[in-house]
Amino acid sequence: MCDTCGCNVTHGNAHLLQPGGKLERTDSGHESVSVLRNLLAENDHTAGHNRQHFDRHGVLAINLMSSPGSGKTALLEATIDALGKELAIAVIEGDLETENDAERIRRHGVKAIQITTGSACHLDAHMVHDALHRLDLGQLDIVFIENVGNLVCPASFDLGQHHNVTLLSVPEGDDKPAKYPVMFRSADLVLLSKSDLLPVLDDFQPSNARRHLQALASSAPIIEISSKTGAGMDAWLHWLLEETAALEHRIGAIDPTTATSMPAP
Repeated sequence: MCDTCGCNVTHGNAHLLQPGGKLERTDSGHESVSVLRNLLAENDHTAGHNRQHFDRHGVLAINLMSSPGSGKTALLEATIDALGKELAIAVIEGDLETENDAERIRRHGVKAIQITTGSACHLDAHMVHDALHRLDLGQLDIVFIENVGNLVCPASFDLGQHHNVTLLSVPEGDDKPAKYPVMFRSADLVLLSKSDLLPVLDDFQPSNARRHLQALASSAPIIEISSKTGAGMDAWLHWLLEETAALEHRIGAIDPTTATSMPAP
């Protein structure tokens, strides 16, 4: 994993960072655990700052998370085609390298900001904050944040989003919620993507995925969806429209002349 978020600390090596441990202090004398905790605290501070700006402009922010290849970008393309004339959409793309996904989104006439993370296995709030400086939130209704493909670390980092949507693709297997509980427990909505493959990959049982999700005490709804055939898209679009309306209702009418630009956090 990465060297910045602390995900390299496990229950097997955590004792090295505890008082008296070999790695208790860094070379500069700082306590290692304090450094990691402070990084997470600063991330949460910036995430709150991002959320304030989304709210001020009445923009719904959706964090899309999944393993690589589950169909996040294809879902966004289909969503833009369906809602692009009704809602103003922008996308923040997270990948270790390349602008491949951002270029796909731009071909649909939507602004896409690419974040290349290098070796980091997730986006953080500071990366998203920098990207927001390049968007005119006053002209948008929804910002999708396509996180780095990874079923572990993205779930632990608040970006300032309103909702987490996690994709579970049929080729991955129906036991992923049980194997990656932190990711699926954090989901506000789970999309069973590539559902058109269910007749071929009949070892994937949606009922098993639902059972594993319920075992996590999750109340997140599950939608079977296929960006290729359009199956389930109506339910997904309806959810987005409902959440957009709910945000507008929560924050009330917004006067765009009072909205401020993005300052530093």
